[in-house]
Amino acid sequence: MICDVHAHYIPKNFSDFMGDRFPPAVGRPLKTGIARHPVSDSAGDIAGRLELMDAAGVEKQILSPHRPPYLENEKECVAAVRILNDAYADLAHRYPDRIASYVMLPLPHIDAALKEMERGFDELGCVGVNMNISCLGRSIAESEFEPVYEEMNRRGSVLFVHPAVSGICSPFINEYGYTASVGTSLEDATFVLHMIAKGIPHRYPRIRFIVPHLGGPIPMLLNRLDRQGAQHLQNLREPPSATAKGFFYDTVCYGSKAAFLCALEAFGADHLVAGSDYPVLQDWEAYKETFAFIGRLGLSGDDADRILNRNAQRLFGFEQ
Repeated sequence: MICDVHAHYIPKNFSDFMGDRFPPAVGRPLKTGIARHPVSDSAGDIAGRLELMDAAGVEKQILSPHRPPYLENEKECVAAVRILNDAYADLAHRYPDRIASYVMLPLPHIDAALKEMERGFDELGCVGVNMNISCLGRSIAESEFEPVYEEMNRRGSVLFVHPAVSGICSPFINEYGYTASVGTSLEDATFVLHMIAKGIPHRYPRIRFIVPHLGGPIPMLLNRLDRQGAQHLQNLREPPSATAKGFFYDTVCYGSKAAFLCALEAFGADHLVAGSDYPVLQDWEAYKETFAFIGRLGLSGDDADRILNRNAQRLFGFEQ
């Protein structure tokens, strides 16, 4: 059965708390109804989520928010994140065989983030950490976030990262209307590039990283990074492609066979894990189709089975 590592859940009390603090989705109207933004915790939405999972052959979803709850004010940030994590834990405890969750952190407040990570793992039963690729305009590869990586490394944690829907803070992207359609994939790539440049995977080797959307354009850039990019980076312990191939990548690709096969060739079947971006992709494809198309790609051997049914389960220790 499939484990969906990239599934969003937006509790109403969190949405209410954030209010105007939460930036609106760029160019995206609010929707109502089953499993749609901005809120997805009504009884109907939860029942519908489980029905869609059944129809798609998804045994478990791992929950995260679709946008970062990061706030400058530490007290407000901690309150927002605790609302999220408590709501996730509640749903996971109600449906332990179907739902798990990452622990969100109240960044950029490091001491508070370390306390919430401890609470998430030791009290709430979270199975990994979720961080957004940027925090209030700062890359999470910057030195101020090092204590968070130290603690994740100590715990041997999974880290699932997600775009902050910032369009890499670029007017070249945002002012032309590509914040979501292209900017999110560029954020994914930026995360990988920053991790390589800062050497974080080498210094914290027990962290298992999951990057969404097949890593954006990273699969197409590996040779160029090794041949040209490495000339401008100092003290690399290995070629950039080797570091990139150590990450895991979720399969969200809007049904693009070309993108999927490129990532498969670049990273190998053992480093792809099933994801859906639930419920975002439902504007364009049915939830079950997000996974069903992988089985129609003509993959060799047992690659499809590993990607859909084994890799994430092994990564999170969900194997029977």
